[in-house]
Amino acid sequence: MTAYLGVDLAWGLGSDRKPANETGLVAMADDGTITDAGWARGVDAVTDWIAEHLGPRTLIAVDASLVVTNPTGIREAERQVGQRYGRWKVAANPTNLASAASAGARLLDQLTTLGIGYVSDTTAMRERTGPVAFECYPYTTLVGVEELGYDDERPRYKRLDLTVPAAVARQRRAEAFDDLVHRLRTTPLDPPLLLDSHPLAAGLAEPSVLHGPTHKHREDLLDGALCAWTAAFWERHGDGRVQVLGGDPGLPSDPPDEAGRRPVVVAPARGSQRRPRG
Repeated sequence: MTAYLGVDLAWGLGSDRKPANETGLVAMADDGTITDAGWARGVDAVTDWIAEHLGPRTLIAVDASLVVTNPTGIREAERQVGQRYGRWKVAANPTNLASAASAGARLLDQLTTLGIGYVSDTTAMRERTGPVAFECYPYTTLVGVEELGYDDERPRYKRLDLTVPAAVARQRRAEAFDDLVHRLRTTPLDPPLLLDSHPLAAGLAEPSVLHGPTHKHREDLLDGALCAWTAAFWERHGDGRVQVLGGDPGLPSDPPDEAGRRPVVVAPARGSQRRPRG
């Protein structure tokens, strides 16, 4: 039975002339075994994939803005990403109701039609009686889980470093990607993440290439695996090692949407990344 689904959603909806970018998709059992992995283009195809992998209590982690209620500017959850993880050079892209990147909201609408709920706190996640989805951000997972060893800065496995020549930046990005995959494969993790249990995920351990589109293809799948593992991590550790950004009643927050859903980001956290109490 599939326990966790990870969706590294392409934020743009695409069009007839220009299809949406690829979305990385990973299904994971509760013992860390990856039961399916791959890619899809467009919200409809992603929804179909999710529907095919649902179990009675599947937890779906999506890297995209699912609930957006602010007319302009940045969501409070995104602001808190920068406030608490900025020391590790982690920040979130701002989204609002005027943003063109609206695939997350479209996906949530389609999941709701399928009877999939949305959770924004640990109690609701634990007490779910059916499949539910939530929003996550892989960078907060990488720097928020101490075992992975990113104590000073996030790994630069995504965007190129524009402060160095392009050839050097591509090489460094490839090296960061390979190092990250090595850490995920060799670090004792609780819960486990068994990348080698599926051929496509196991292929991430092959040496990276410098070709940009090929790198992005692999990166999307890796982020899908990180999303699925974030769901497992939240269920295993709850509030003890995870915080819900944008959901703190003592801080500013965006209003819920018409369905009462709150815009939040679920983020693994070290003690130093949490808001001081009192």
